[in-house]
Amino acid sequence: MKKILSLLALATFFALPVFAGEFPDITIPEVKAAIASGKATVIDVNGTDSYKSGHVPTALNFADIKKDLASKLPSDKGALVIAYCGGPSCNAYTKAAEAAKALGYTNVKHMSAGISGWLQAAEKTEK
Repeated sequence: MKKILSLLALATFFALPVFAGEFPDITIPEVKAAIASGKATVIDVNGTDSYKSGHVPTALNFADIKKDLASKLPSDKGALVIAYCGGPSCNAYTKAAEAAKALGYTNVKHMSAGISGWLQAAEKTEK
């Protein structure tokens, strides 16, 4: 029994980093630079009310585009796609990130700071 528990513990230990790192983190300064260069599609996964109250500039509202995501993303499957939600403990971003990945996008990143971190950094939002 101890061997089984040990094996399960090891499997969990090694599996967690794989899932946690599936979508690499991107920092706020990196997001700002990508937006400024026009080389990123940013997706807000916080819901329509939050989106309307303020979102990262150029961000698309996932609630509005999820059924037609393919037409909203660039034709280049290597293009940068950034998904975010509320903050570091929020995992709703995975809905958009997984959807982009399923469409074949290979450069999908997660702004783990989320909208809360964006606001704490005193960055401007769009409404």
